[in-house]
Amino acid sequence: MGSPTDRVYSQSHEWHKLEGDVVTLGVTRFAVDQLTDVTYAEMKKVGTKLKAGETVGEVESVKTTSDIYCACAGEIVEVNGALADDPSLINADPYGKGWLCKVRVSDKGGLSGLLSAADYDKQYPSK
Repeated sequence: MGSPTDRVYSQSHEWHKLEGDVVTLGVTRFAVDQLTDVTYAEMKKVGTKLKAGETVGEVESVKTTSDIYCACAGEIVEVNGALADDPSLINADPYGKGWLCKVRVSDKGGLSGLLSAADYDKQYPSK
């Protein structure tokens, strides 16, 4: 199964789905497969202002801790609270219920340098 085509992908394995002026951010299936079981996710607080390329938080797995980056500048407007009780949502549904946070974008420029689903899948095929 390929990556969803309604979003763009970073080399550091985050997906960005832009709807209006808000981008929803998560990690890719390839990243989840590499991390194995995600056991914890912590995002910065709602209201945090970001520059393009800054971290929005981190996810921990049985293997490692990985920083999560946002490609665009903006402000965090929502964090997926369900992950505090059940971080396995990231493992089970990284493109749906396992989303991490939403950012109101002030500069979409960073998104233009990201990969399409087809280009991402060529470089990082999922199992």
